[in-house]
Amino acid sequence: MAQILAPSPKCQMGVPKHSVISSPAASSKLWSSVVLRQNKQSGKLNCSNKFRVLALQSDDSTVNRLEGLLNLDTKPYTDKIIAEYIWIGGSGIDLRSKSRTIEKPVEHPSELPKWNYDGSSTGQAPGEDSEVILYPQAIFRDPFRGGNNILVICDCYTPAGEPIPTNKRARAAEIFSDKKVVDDIPWFGIEQEYTLLQQNVKWPLGWPVGAYPGPQGPYYCGVGADKSWGRDISDAHYKACLYAGINISGTNGEVMPGQWEFQVGPSVGIEAGDHIWCARYLLERITEQAGVVLTLDPKPIEGDWNGAGCHTNYSTKSMRDDGGYEVIKKAILNLSLRHKEHISAYGEGNERRLTGKHETASIDTFSWGVANRGCSIRVGRDTEKNGKGYLEDRRPASNMDPYVVTSLLAETTILWEPTLEAEALAAQKLGLNV
Repeated sequence: MAQILAPSPKCQMGVPKHSVISSPAASSKLWSSVVLRQNKQSGKLNCSNKFRVLALQSDDSTVNRLEGLLNLDTKPYTDKIIAEYIWIGGSGIDLRSKSRTIEKPVEHPSELPKWNYDGSSTGQAPGEDSEVILYPQAIFRDPFRGGNNILVICDCYTPAGEPIPTNKRARAAEIFSDKKVVDDIPWFGIEQEYTLLQQNVKWPLGWPVGAYPGPQGPYYCGVGADKSWGRDISDAHYKACLYAGINISGTNGEVMPGQWEFQVGPSVGIEAGDHIWCARYLLERITEQAGVVLTLDPKPIEGDWNGAGCHTNYSTKSMRDDGGYEVIKKAILNLSLRHKEHISAYGEGNERRLTGKHETASIDTFSWGVANRGCSIRVGRDTEKNGKGYLEDRRPASNMDPYVVTSLLAETTILWEPTLEAEALAAQKLGLNV
């Protein structure tokens, strides 16, 4: 790809109808900013006195041939499909994947074979005993390959069948399979915030390199070229999630420019974690194609800018039934008594975000309130009015593990019982009449 600044006199070239002209993120076709205008008479040259930037593709025929192969429909010729096995790497937040051929379409993870990978290359096993086993756990349609091809969310085990330390899904599955938890039908609605960065400078998308845009205010749910950067990625991700079968419920631009959010849910139990991880995978693939860097850092830009969270809305059947507000208040009491345990599991670097500013509570102090976005736990006006509903845990960071957060919420509010003395002291401190 080359960019040419054409000086005076201005030249407007006629371009053949089927030419491929694109910006540096050519493969995604999301960031088209070409200023050539097509002329009906190919090759015609019109000149004037203004500058024009021309983006030139070095080999259009190669790109066209690749696109043709990528879009091939294999169904008329074979029953075989491609399964993309996806797992979480050694950092606990990085995603890895590799492909294999499956003899025929499948409908359930149990129909798929276990597989393995080199754990020494992902920071999950020593070199002398590096084999890690992938267990297929959830299937989604593949929006990149289409057809009957699938994405497979896996978790990771030793050859002896023990979960490796970074496998947080296994423990979550234990909690969500407990009869008390199953009977109370926990619902989750997760609000995943993320930030888009320019690839070569790691600075937010749309921001002047090495400088700052105007102060926050016009960007949240904003519209316009001077307020919204990255909408094409957000929209592409939205449709990819719907195609895949992810229970995505909405998107919006966030308070900091270049930052976006998508919501997944309501999802029941372990499904919430599976859907968030698959949605993150899709977002990584889409930003890869667009030539944009995705970060889930909870405070990507220091200073007077909002951080990025993963607010988790939560309810149980008893909270949603009549009289549920009392159950919600009891859950808040339990959460207050295990505040440190939750904070330690709610994402790395969260202390840079939970400062008591920018719609957050202090990381050191538990608080709750109705319609208060500066609290640890927010209860909605409708929940208070109706006497039933849900609570929002605003503490999780954008890089949290959804398996950990959702299962910990269920464990603390359904399975864990504090002493009566601790409960009474917490109720007095928080002003909760339970």
